Amino acid sequence: MLRAVFRLSASGARSLARPRPSYSAPLASRCYSHGKVETDEEFDSRWVTYFNKPDIDAWELRKGMNTLIGYDLVPEAKILDSALRACRRLNDLASAIRILEAVKVSDVHSVSPLSAVHKEFIRQCNRCGSIPLLDI
Repeated sequence: MLRAVFRLSASGARSLARPRPSYSAPLASRCYSHGKVETDEEFDSRWVTYFNKPDIDAWELRKGMNTLIGYDLVPEAKILDSALRACRRLNDLASAIRILEAVKVSDVHSVSPLSAVHKEFIRQCNRCGSIPLLDI
């Protein structure tokens, strides 16, 4: 038994006395985005084609708008126009009002009280013959 203890302690002393190679591991660089960067025009066209699908249903419309609003941006007027047209195709007034209210809330920090999005909405509502939500 004493021999086993002596042998373990001797190998432990040798491992302490042995020089270890000192090297530094390279720092890990993380690339969080592997895909290509999407331009604003590609982003807009992707969402316009999403809302212009002829077979879109109410669930897909709500999911798309929740995802779009979740990006924490004010969507362009052409995206909102296609989303409102999808609401019209589905005959879904509640979703249209939710979209307009979401845009109104997300556009609070705009420089002017009537931003370009609101002006486009007023123009669209006048063209359709309906009352703009801002006047209600």
